[in-house]
Amino acid sequence: MAGPQCCAHPPTLNPSSGAGHVEKVGGLDSYVSGSPDSKLAILLVSDVYGYEAPNLRGVYTLRGVLRKEAFRFVVISLFRMVILWKLADKIAAAGFYAVVPDFFYGDPFARDNAERPIQVWLKDHGARKGFEDAKPVIEALNTKGVSAVGAVGFCWGGRTSFSYVKTVIYEWSSLIWYYDFFSAKVVVELGKSSAFIKAAVLCHPSFVTVDDFKEFKVPISILGAEIDQMSPPALLKQFEEVLASKSEVDSFVKIFPKVAHGWTVRYDVEDEAAVKSAEEAHGNLMEWFAKYVK
Repeated sequence: MAGPQCCAHPPTLNPSSGAGHVEKVGGLDSYVSGSPDSKLAILLVSDVYGYEAPNLRGVYTLRGVLRKEAFRFVVISLFRMVILWKLADKIAAAGFYAVVPDFFYGDPFARDNAERPIQVWLKDHGARKGFEDAKPVIEALNTKGVSAVGAVGFCWGGRTSFSYVKTVIYEWSSLIWYYDFFSAKVVVELGKSSAFIKAAVLCHPSFVTVDDFKEFKVPISILGAEIDQMSPPALLKQFEEVLASKSEVDSFVKIFPKVAHGWTVRYDVEDEAAVKSAEEAHGNLMEWFAKYVK
């Protein structure tokens, strides 16, 4: 995740974005959306840019679309307003209680801070800590009456859901990165036990290995990109083969064509093709949760 793609296209953070609000959940500030009485919850684990990213939360974006049409030899301009629902609010509208915790304690990665590059920032925000912080969030949801929780992770967040891994040194463009700090790990670690979550989705995960999936215990969907240096299609195919060998765990792997790492949450809302691809992925993950988080 610390490669160029993982930090590309940083969002403009907005603490007031979304139709929900921020409250403490399990000791963490969390954006929550949906009915607090819902018995089904979805935990959204962000990428390095954190829980204030508008595309992750749920701001409604109004877009004007100007189209010209010929009608009885007269050109008429039609102006159409399009409402875009972003991910957490979209999940909430499907009947789930959506929770987006601030795993970075108000300190998301700032790409323009030259004094604190990604490898330095990650030392304070490892995936191992993200997994430990996720457990009291889930416990708090269970205490308030939630009976089933699903989790979706993006890049950094993907690994939190998955599993602990040994510290490995990885070389990228003459820089040394420490494997243990990266995360498609939070959701991955949670998925190693059905005690935490009932289903998992990984969107463009980073630094996940084939071995990570061998201990997976819950249904897992992996949504990958055709253009991804962190989890290229060849690696995604290996994930698919390992998961297919585990007959006791339902799995689904999909590679989206012509999109790059981060496309599900860092897309340009003015780019219709990018929005279409992101919304297709959002639909896939909601179908997965509707099937297994119940």
